[in-house]
Amino acid sequence: MKKNIQQYLLAATVVLLAASCQKMDRPALGDFPKDANPPGGPLKFYAAFDGTTSDPLMNAVDSIRANFAGSNPLTSVDGVSGKAVKGESQKFIRYAKPNDWAKLAKSFTISFWYKRDGQTKNNTGTNGPEYPVSFKSNNGHWSGANMFVIIEGNNAACAVKVMIADKNMADNWFTWEGGNTIPGLLNNNWRHMALVYSAATSGMTLYIDGVANSNVRVWGTHGDINIDDTKISEMRIGAGPGTNYSSDDWLSSSWKGELDQFRMYDVALTASEIQGLFNGRK
Repeated sequence: MKKNIQQYLLAATVVLLAASCQKMDRPALGDFPKDANPPGGPLKFYAAFDGTTSDPLMNAVDSIRANFAGSNPLTSVDGVSGKAVKGESQKFIRYAKPNDWAKLAKSFTISFWYKRDGQTKNNTGTNGPEYPVSFKSNNGHWSGANMFVIIEGNNAACAVKVMIADKNMADNWFTWEGGNTIPGLLNNNWRHMALVYSAATSGMTLYIDGVANSNVRVWGTHGDINIDDTKISEMRIGAGPGTNYSSDDWLSSSWKGELDQFRMYDVALTASEIQGLFNGRK
């Protein structure tokens, strides 16, 4: 009996040691980029697209919740930091949800690096918008979305547009277009974009390469962003919310450039924090 107990204790010790070594050497879900963010911290979604494995789903994993993409048909390329993904007509990365971002966000920040050369195109090759991110939704909104980000134009004059529909079907466009378009955004270099919404001011600030655009767009006195998380049916990185992929439908257009370091926070980051992301190539 005593011998059996000793053998059992020895076997248990070996198992515990092996598990401990595995935890130190390699996470059970594989190695993927982490970011400094305490449990319950403001960074709610982070995909670095670092492409360090042969598994495309691992290369697109969100490391905040180990949230794997449902599909990732995009090619891994050199990024601003490590690897990135290359967008393609009619293709995009699909996630079920942006974790608990939409449940918790009152203010928010969306931050990413992108690289695009020249005129944006729809999926049939004519001039049109391209989408770094969208939330496909069954909320009944005419767009089939409750949030998307558009980059549209050419390197001489590029528009940035953000549409948000809240849970009450109130919607708003935060746009930098017309006389407020921005030159130099599509020059085939890595650029950092951050979109910061403050519930306190109902305003959205656009940052390019760490510098705030002076044209702050405001949603009246809307306050909390108030997105309905239960209506998000799909989060897409690299495409709009539409499903007419092979047509020139502007809502179905996909991103044709490169994307890297995609982050979503449930707070409005400060100017110095945005500058830190740019300087750190994060």
